[in-house]
Amino acid sequence: MNQTIKLILIIAGIALLAYGGYELVTPEASVDLGIAEFESQNNDNAYISLGLGVVVLLAGLFTPKK
Repeated sequence: MNQTIKLILIIAGIALLAYGGYELVTPEASVDLGIAEFESQNNDNAYISLGLGVVVLLAGLFTPKK
Protein backbone atom coordinates (compact mmCIF):
# COMPACT_ATOMS: atom_id res chain seq x y z
CA MET A 1 0.00 0.00 0.00
CA ASN A 2 1.22 3.47 -0.76
CA GLN A 3 2.81 5.29 2.19
CA THR A 4 0.59 8.33 1.59
CA ILE A 5 -2.59 6.26 1.87
CA LYS A 6 -1.29 4.61 5.05
CA LEU A 7 -0.56 8.02 6.56
CA ILE A 8 -4.04 9.29 5.64
CA LEU A 9 -5.65 6.20 7.21
CA ILE A 10 -3.65 6.64 10.42
CA ILE A 11 -4.54 10.34 10.69
CA ALA A 12 -8.21 9.62 9.93
CA GLY A 13 -8.27 6.87 12.56
CA ILE A 14 -6.80 9.15 15.21
CA ALA A 15 -9.25 11.91 14.28
CA LEU A 16 -12.22 9.53 14.52
CA LEU A 17 -11.03 8.28 17.91
CA ALA A 18 -10.68 11.84 19.17
CA TYR A 19 -14.11 12.82 17.84
CA GLY A 20 -15.74 9.72 19.33
CA GLY A 21 -14.13 10.40 22.70
CA TYR A 22 -15.34 13.99 22.58
CA GLU A 23 -18.89 12.86 21.77
CA LEU A 24 -18.75 10.35 24.60
CA VAL A 25 -18.01 12.86 27.34
CA THR A 26 -20.01 15.94 26.27
CA PRO A 27 -23.72 16.07 27.13
CA GLU A 28 -26.20 16.63 24.31
CA ALA A 29 -28.77 18.57 26.31
CA SER A 30 -28.97 20.03 29.78
CA VAL A 31 -31.78 21.59 31.81
CA ASP A 32 -31.17 23.79 34.84
CA LEU A 33 -34.14 24.12 37.18
CA GLY A 34 -32.37 26.21 39.79
CA ILE A 35 -32.08 23.51 42.44
CA ALA A 36 -31.10 20.69 40.08
CA GLU A 37 -29.41 20.32 36.73
CA PHE A 38 -30.17 17.43 34.38
CA GLU A 39 -28.05 16.29 31.45
CA SER A 40 -28.95 13.89 28.67
CA GLN A 41 -26.63 11.83 26.52
CA ASN A 42 -27.08 9.45 23.61
CA ASN A 43 -23.79 7.62 23.05
CA ASP A 44 -24.76 5.55 20.00
CA ASN A 45 -22.92 7.77 17.53
CA ALA A 46 -19.90 7.99 19.84
CA TYR A 47 -19.51 4.23 19.91
CA ILE A 48 -19.81 4.06 16.12
CA SER A 49 -17.12 6.74 15.71
CA LEU A 50 -14.81 4.99 18.17
CA GLY A 51 -15.25 1.61 16.48
CA LEU A 52 -14.72 3.03 13.02
CA GLY A 53 -11.65 4.90 14.26
CA VAL A 54 -10.13 1.69 15.62
CA VAL A 55 -10.78 -0.17 12.37
CA VAL A 56 -9.31 2.61 10.19
CA LEU A 57 -6.29 3.03 12.46
CA LEU A 58 -5.55 -0.71 12.45
CA ALA A 59 -5.97 -0.80 8.67
CA GLY A 60 -3.41 1.96 8.35
CA LEU A 61 -0.96 0.36 10.76
CA PHE A 62 -1.08 -3.29 9.75
CA THR A 63 -1.41 -3.27 5.97
CA PRO A 64 1.55 -4.79 4.16
CA LYS A 65 4.07 -2.57 2.41
CA LYS A 66 4.33 -2.86 -1.35
